[in-house]
Amino acid sequence: MDTTRRAAAVAGALYLVTFVASIPALALLGPVLDDARYVVGAGADSQVTWGAVLDLVNAAACIGTAVALYPVLRRQNASLALGFVTSRLMEAAIIAMGVISLLAVVTLRQEPPAGADDASMVTVAAGLVAVRDWTFLLGPGLVAGVNALILGSLMYRSGLVPRIIPVLGLVGAPLHLAAVLASVFGVNSQTSAWSAIAVVPLFCWELSLGLWMAFKGFRAPERERFQRVHDERRELVAV
Repeated sequence: MDTTRRAAAVAGALYLVTFVASIPALALLGPVLDDARYVVGAGADSQVTWGAVLDLVNAAACIGTAVALYPVLRRQNASLALGFVTSRLMEAAIIAMGVISLLAVVTLRQEPPAGADDASMVTVAAGLVAVRDWTFLLGPGLVAGVNALILGSLMYRSGLVPRIIPVLGLVGAPLHLAAVLASVFGVNSQTSAWSAIAVVPLFCWELSLGLWMAFKGFRAPERERFQRVHDERRELVAV
């Protein structure tokens, strides 16, 4: 397996991991996200902790996709390739912040401060859940849209995958960003029909990209061209 095929396989597998981890994570985190009195109730700490672990897996996979693709993408545009790595790192960091806030709610429920009453506990927990809600909006929301614009443009220019795939990202990213920004300014809700519709093209973009890279790899003509350019550069350096 050549280096570009290996990069495609790893990146594709990690993109699929983000789906496998993030979707069940949202369901597992439901009790702490939906129950305002979770911190003073019976709790479902094991379930919430597993959801947090899956979110961390998702964050790690985000970083992994960028690291795996960078050696290939930099041959197309080094600045954009570095920008993609940076934005994926930022997305992962924001996700991790949300995980920490929810784990803090679990700790608060298990070990309540001495003398704290239910009302104060609920207030603090609500603040921590609000932090997580904002990280979800800004990480998998806003930064993910930026990721799609950067990677979509790189994939479209290079022809590494069929161009219909990056077109989904380039069309879906502005729609998704518009919905997210509307939510940031209170015009739209994260759970509205508009938000659900706007995220569909972006969902299809990441899923189709992950499947193509994992099972098909990059398109052969482009692999050969990138390898030839790489070999020519090595020869120039050697001289």
